[in-house]
Amino acid sequence: MKETKMELEETEADSSSSWSPISRDRLLTCANLSDIAGKKRKQDPSSDAEISARASDDYDEDDFPIDHLQDSEGPCNKRVKPVDRSSEVTGIITPVKTPALKRLGQSIQRSISFRTEARPLPPMPIRTRQKASSFPRRRSSQLWSDTVDSLSQDMSAREIKRQEVIYELTQGEKQLIEDLNLVKKVYYEPMLKLDIMTESELGQIFGTLDSLIPLHEDFLTRLEGLRGSEKTVGEVGPTLLDWFPCLEAYITYCCNQVGAKALLDQKKQVRRVEEFLRLCQESSFSRKLDLWNFLDLPRSRLVKYPLLLKEIQKTTPAEHPDEDTLPQAMELIQSIITEVNRKTGEAECQFYRRGLSYPEEGQRVPEIQASRFLYCHGELKNTKGQKLHVFLFELVLVLTRPVVQDKDGMVQFQVYRQPLPADHLLLEDLPDGEASSSGSFRGAFTGNDKVKNGFRVSSRGRTKAQSHSLQANDSFNKQQWISCIRQAIVQSRDRNAQASQSKASARLSPDPALDHIAELSLNSDVEMPDT
Repeated sequence: MKETKMELEETEADSSSSWSPISRDRLLTCANLSDIAGKKRKQDPSSDAEISARASDDYDEDDFPIDHLQDSEGPCNKRVKPVDRSSEVTGIITPVKTPALKRLGQSIQRSISFRTEARPLPPMPIRTRQKASSFPRRRSSQLWSDTVDSLSQDMSAREIKRQEVIYELTQGEKQLIEDLNLVKKVYYEPMLKLDIMTESELGQIFGTLDSLIPLHEDFLTRLEGLRGSEKTVGEVGPTLLDWFPCLEAYITYCCNQVGAKALLDQKKQVRRVEEFLRLCQESSFSRKLDLWNFLDLPRSRLVKYPLLLKEIQKTTPAEHPDEDTLPQAMELIQSIITEVNRKTGEAECQFYRRGLSYPEEGQRVPEIQASRFLYCHGELKNTKGQKLHVFLFELVLVLTRPVVQDKDGMVQFQVYRQPLPADHLLLEDLPDGEASSSGSFRGAFTGNDKVKNGFRVSSRGRTKAQSHSLQANDSFNKQQWISCIRQAIVQSRDRNAQASQSKASARLSPDPALDHIAELSLNSDVEMPDT
């Protein structure tokens, strides 16, 4: 045995020069293993899993011939004792001492590469089992032309493009319905059954989602009914005009999303909820999307209708029957989206107004309650490096600090300093690299004397002057804030100018009662006789 072992070591030394480094996740073995495994398959047609399971029981450390190791080229990073062939050889190396070789048999059914100098062997069919989360199910992007056996020669490229867009509209409805049903069956019903959330909480988070399913199923039925014998759609405008008013149901759903998102974020802090949502997201059906991505799909679908309709218009010829109805449908869907946005903005503004807390009564400025919508809101940093949540309402800019309430876990926003009315607001864009000596930011804010993505807001007017230097996360975020603040300032001053003109006009115009007196005076003058 000692001589045999020395022989094996010499063989390994000679063949090591031709080895190449192999990563741990892909295991390469000797070509002779395939020969032996193939012989066993001929004798006993059992599955790869059964062979792997019996590997450690069928072999002993003296069951493998030395000459097989000498002929191999595959990398072997562990030395094993020479073995002799027994009557029950199944072609798998028996684990001897190291756990790595013990798992060698199991690796055959996953990923094995074979090498040989004599002749290449055909790859063996290996059944593999992969984690569902590693390969999420993806939807196939099928074109309309793929569903047609043969395209008519009389059909122009423009008409083909038109059919493709209408088909995309139809397929989008079908996919949306699938996702909405998935949300109901995979998220809502299990969480209710397992008591992960209460029925009231689920009702707040999911809102009227269930009512949107039959709405889109009706639209899908209508679209599919338009397809003729050649799978082409002729006139689609009347169907859109008739169905688009149903989208007013989105007003209720989208207005509820503001509170739904806040409650969902709060419930994610609960361990059972977080684990359930994480397992769902790791499953193949989720396509790596979380629950909120699914809940936001209807809104994303709503804003896509004008884009699809615009493409249909571009590909519709002038003499087509849809020439008149498509512009009407476009105007209708745009008006619905505008109304949804307006109502959603009002709901968002009202939600965050309720979440404000005032350390001082003087901070309850009337502009906060009078504001109907939010331009934007988000996190910014001040000169001390403190994180502030800033709200730009229609009429006022409010700086707050998020405070978690222990009672229900909901986040409230404590007003920081005095709110800045938009009509008294001044904006200054701070260039990148401004030194802290200018008073804009302190060195402790960024760890050096230079800052980036900063801007300054200040107020003038009825209260004492105050100034706040703020820093955004990046340049894009900064530009968004600057754009929104400028818009708020301009619109607020326009409103004030219009109000001033209205007051001036009211002062200049005579009182209607005086007009009547003047008329009577004029008539009496006319009736007076000459003297």
